[in-house]
Amino acid sequence: MFEIAAEQSIWKTLSIPLVAAAVGGVTNWLAVWMTFHPLEFVGVKPPYLGWQGIIPSKARRMAGLAVQSILSKLITLHELIEVLDPKKIADQIVVGVDPMLEPWVDELMNEHYPVLWANLPMFVRRQIYARVRSQMPQQVDALMKDVTLNIDHLLDMKPMVEDQLERNKVLLNRVFLECGEVEFRFLVRSGWYFGGAFGLIQAVQWYFYPVWWTLPLAGLIVGYATNWIALNLIFRPLNPIKLGPFSIQGLFLKRQKAVSESFCRIVIEEIVTLPLLIDAMLNGPYQDRSRALLRRHVKPLVDRVAGGLGGMTKLAVQTTLGPAGFAQIKDSVAAKAEAEAGLPFEDRDFLRERGQLMQQVIQSRMEKLPPEEFQDLLRPCFQEDELKLILVGAALGAAAGMAQLVLVFAL
Repeated sequence: MFEIAAEQSIWKTLSIPLVAAAVGGVTNWLAVWMTFHPLEFVGVKPPYLGWQGIIPSKARRMAGLAVQSILSKLITLHELIEVLDPKKIADQIVVGVDPMLEPWVDELMNEHYPVLWANLPMFVRRQIYARVRSQMPQQVDALMKDVTLNIDHLLDMKPMVEDQLERNKVLLNRVFLECGEVEFRFLVRSGWYFGGAFGLIQAVQWYFYPVWWTLPLAGLIVGYATNWIALNLIFRPLNPIKLGPFSIQGLFLKRQKAVSESFCRIVIEEIVTLPLLIDAMLNGPYQDRSRALLRRHVKPLVDRVAGGLGGMTKLAVQTTLGPAGFAQIKDSVAAKAEAEAGLPFEDRDFLRERGQLMQQVIQSRMEKLPPEEFQDLLRPCFQEDELKLILVGAALGAAAGMAQLVLVFAL
């Protein structure tokens, strides 16, 4: 099929390990790139005629695996709420609401009973403001105790994280890229080393047995083997193996402490934040239960405020509003509480403090996971379509071998 030069140039033969090294490095780099890019499908007909990064294409499943790992191995919802400290959260709600309390009361009264509110003397208004302030801590404490007892029936983290990371594929990629930064660099570099080593063997074979089909076959083997070896060195062996003074273990597993810090930091700072947890409670699968619980604790505040007013003031307010008016005010107060539930948690210092506590607990547990469970953090991003990536490397290696045959050795 091809005519090979009768005299073998030593320089042409020495080009074989160089090409093999390039094939190994490029195919491994491509394997990493194809794991994360492109973010959206590029091609004609998904999923066959085109490509989408393995992680972005399975964003929802990857996010679900992350949540499963956190809740099943690191922390339960009850433990999470205890670490956040319901009493601290209640205090933050009271402190955060206080500056907005008087404008909210004015807004509600002007919306429903503007004439009454306009004619009430200022000392009566101040009495109502003070009564709301005095009753707020007790109601919020009761609310947080109820939330703590029923958290499993009020919050489902899985769809919260899945929705967030499905929308924000860049953030999903960051989780894996930052946790596996060292391993991905090794994967690319090792392609050059292993490819060059295979190339030296191939050069010796070619020098003594220059048959045309051995070049594309060797390229295929190099493209396949460099990916396969590198992936296995990242995750195998699971447990340390002693070889004299040396200890051998998968690269990713040896970095368990550093990886745990990266993973927990990203998760706590950007994925499982307190405002997102509250939003998931009020707008997630259990929103009806959460909103009913909130209303059950907020509505009595109106009765307590009215009941604590002075004699004539109390009589005037109750007479003017009537039972229907009180019911309307209660509904408005509950709706306002639902709409503004996240506002008390815009204090960055408070969020940072609570987040650090969560990170400390989750990170300390993650660092102690056995290797079999710890590897599940990064392993899924390789396992998904791993064979497809390796075969792509093999195909590119075969193509490079054929190109070398045509451009360098064929006459």
